[in-house]
Amino acid sequence: MSNKVDVTWTGDMSFEADVNGFKLALDADEKVGGQNKGPRPKPLTLASLGGCTGMDVISILKKMRVEPSWFNVEVDGELTEEHPKYYHKIHLTYSFKGENLDREKLEKAVNLSQERYCGVSELLRKGAAISSEIIVLQD
Repeated sequence: MSNKVDVTWTGDMSFEADVNGFKLALDADEKVGGQNKGPRPKPLTLASLGGCTGMDVISILKKMRVEPSWFNVEVDGELTEEHPKYYHKIHLTYSFKGENLDREKLEKAVNLSQERYCGVSELLRKGAAISSEIIVLQD
């Protein structure tokens, strides 16, 4: 299996990515010649990680018959100082709301995602230290 993304230059520092038939604008900050028409590529890497692990966690929890009323993954990446700048530290905060959420099951779902299923985590782990925490909020 493979994936293909088509990225076309649209002028200045702007690009349009075609991802699975969905169009996504990419652009740079105005101070480097962009027009701020879309997100920057590096933060999209963090969004990919959050989406990948988030989908895993929800899928695993559903199999465990655990359904939070609300779920969020916050991804914080720290870039290196020198070029090429890349995320060398990434921290994920998994936040849940719901009634009678079993913390052990939440931890198991997060660990399975991070250690076994999330391919974006696996890729990023090769260059970054990835840490995480779980927060259970009152509904």
